[in-house]
Amino acid sequence: EMGTQYLVKRCGLMLAVLAFFAHGLGAQDADWDKTLKTDLEKMAATLTANLKPWTVPATVFKVEAYGAVADGTTVNTAAIQKAIDDCAGKGGGLVLFAKGDYVTGTIELKSGVMLEVALGARVLGSTRLADYPEKIEQFKSVMSENHQYRQSLIYAEKADKVGIRGGGEIYFRGEKENFPGPETIGATVGRPFGIRMIQCRSVVLQEITLRNSASWLQSYLDCRDLIFDGIRVENHANFNNDGLDPDGCTNLIIRNCIINAEDDAMCLKGCSGRPTQNVLIENSVFVSTCNALKIGTDTQGDFRNILCRHLKLGGVPEGMPSMRGHEASTGITLATVDGGNVENVLIQDVMIDRVRCPVFLRTGKRLRVMPGAPKPAIGYLKRILIDGVTGAENKRQGSLISGIAGKPVEDVIIRNYKIGMAGGGAATLAGLPVAEKETGYPDAQEFSRGGLPAYGFFIRHARNVRIEDAVVTPAKPDQRPQFVLGVDVENVIAK
Repeated sequence: EMGTQYLVKRCGLMLAVLAFFAHGLGAQDADWDKTLKTDLEKMAATLTANLKPWTVPATVFKVEAYGAVADGTTVNTAAIQKAIDDCAGKGGGLVLFAKGDYVTGTIELKSGVMLEVALGARVLGSTRLADYPEKIEQFKSVMSENHQYRQSLIYAEKADKVGIRGGGEIYFRGEKENFPGPETIGATVGRPFGIRMIQCRSVVLQEITLRNSASWLQSYLDCRDLIFDGIRVENHANFNNDGLDPDGCTNLIIRNCIINAEDDAMCLKGCSGRPTQNVLIENSVFVSTCNALKIGTDTQGDFRNILCRHLKLGGVPEGMPSMRGHEASTGITLATVDGGNVENVLIQDVMIDRVRCPVFLRTGKRLRVMPGAPKPAIGYLKRILIDGVTGAENKRQGSLISGIAGKPVEDVIIRNYKIGMAGGGAATLAGLPVAEKETGYPDAQEFSRGGLPAYGFFIRHARNVRIEDAVVTPAKPDQRPQFVLGVDVENVIAK
């Protein structure tokens, strides 16, 4: 793919690329970004004004009253479930873990129940797989039919007004020695999730610490009206250790959170086939040894009206727990590969540190569906505004914007982008091909992980892309250009 398409010979490459950018100047509609910013700020204000934690009835149900023993050894599953059931049956309230270590297997939350793990208390997941019976949701999706994620410590389905709060901790004890199994992009057999909620409404998690599940830490499928405020997640115990995965959810606020994950930290998914929409993510830290902030990989549903602001993204800082070192694959990944459409996304005021590929935008045609379902049309990714990026200590790979033939990434603006990176790229990297991988797994590390043709942005299969006021500063001299265009680009502008 390299050669004449890249305007090769490094000595003339930068001038030629800049000339190409300048040729399209003025051809793109300059107003959509202003409208997008205004509309999403209004959406965020409406969410903030109207989406509030539900009022928990004053009745308190202490788990000790139902026979629970907080000795760190006794398995209290039945006692805790009795407290939950009684709470729900009496109109809702607080199920309280007051002090000590409460061991449990799978418990099911019911409508009107708020779990409170007080400061000085811990809920400990049982280390016996037999204590995690399968919970198969009624709602059928790629999640239930393809992945068959059926085990978790905390489960809820079709519940209204549920939550978890308190200054204490839920420690899932999902370490590999307790729940062995291979890393996978399918079923995690024998490795339970931490929390699974399906088709629930008014979900609240506040000021709770969640630590070390055997797989994804928390998954919310086709839920509505969710608030995550002040939660802390550490998930470096096993493979597939995601931090937070809302899937097909409408009306979602995530703020004041710290998530440190071995796999994707803050990840919006589409296994449900339902739209993920009206999302506000703000004032948070998401770090990972995979992807910090992500849409994907499963993208069977649409994603729209998403505002992310005031975030710290990237690899895991020194001093925080990590299984796999301290660098991430990406700071921002926005991808669609299973037919869902991604549009109307604003990301502003973010810091990206310790990543290989700061920004990765991708369309593809993996097109995973439920067994027997027809393949969908390829999804689009458009109207993406990234405004205000800083950072340092990033690695050599560079950022990648790549659609596929016939389905370009389109209508993208990246402005006020000033980051540092390692540098040291050889001139030969500018002439190396970058595989298309149209049907492959959409992770940036699958594309020239050791160095893309540009140390700033490599762009192909793209239309109407503006990169404004972008300065990528290599710590060591880098012989690649800052920008390189691949095949199939139209109206790409940098200044």
